[in-house]
Amino acid sequence: MLLRTLFASLLASSAMAVAISTPAYADKSDRAREAIAAAEAKIHTAETLGTTTGSPRQTAEARAALAMAKENLAAGHKSDSIASAIRASALADTAIGEAQRSKDEAVASASSAAREDVAAAQDQAAAAQQQAAEANARAEAAQQSAATSAADAASARNAAAVAAAQTPQVETTVTTQQPASRSTRTVTRRTTTTTRPVTPPSVTTTTTKVTPQPY
Repeated sequence: MLLRTLFASLLASSAMAVAISTPAYADKSDRAREAIAAAEAKIHTAETLGTTTGSPRQTAEARAALAMAKENLAAGHKSDSIASAIRASALADTAIGEAQRSKDEAVASASSAAREDVAAAQDQAAAAQQQAAEANARAEAAQQSAATSAADAASARNAAAVAAAQTPQVETTVTTQQPASRSTRTVTRRTTTTTRPVTPPSVTTTTTKVTPQPY
């Protein structure tokens, strides 16, 4: 669409050039009509590009100059009509240039924003990958630590079992002497003295097997 409107503007410029360069003996009425047609084409192109909102002043002035060119032609002021038509075309060209510059700036801004968005997304993806790599490294380290701890515990249990199997038993004999169960008593009665025997202390021998605990 933009290419078609620009092509129409070029055609209008060509028509204007032809009208201006027409030999002096040509009818000024024809030249004025050609200039008016060229101005109308340029104004239409400008309005198609959105100059009524982007460049409203130039577009309005171009429309006013075009109307003046038509009035001058109708009044028989052919030279004034041609001049007004040329002014209308110039104003339309200015509006077209501003519209094109605005569009180019908008495209450049959108492209820059898109590049920034892509760069930000790439940075975020790289940061996420880095975090994932660090998390995987921590998980692997934890697994290795757990495996090492399990191996150490198994080694300790095996060492304790071997030590228990190789530790000799120590037999200890303890002899305990108990006091006599009864003591000697002498009972004196009128004429008879009775002496009871004394029970000797008992001796108890205990044998205990002690298994030293491994350190």
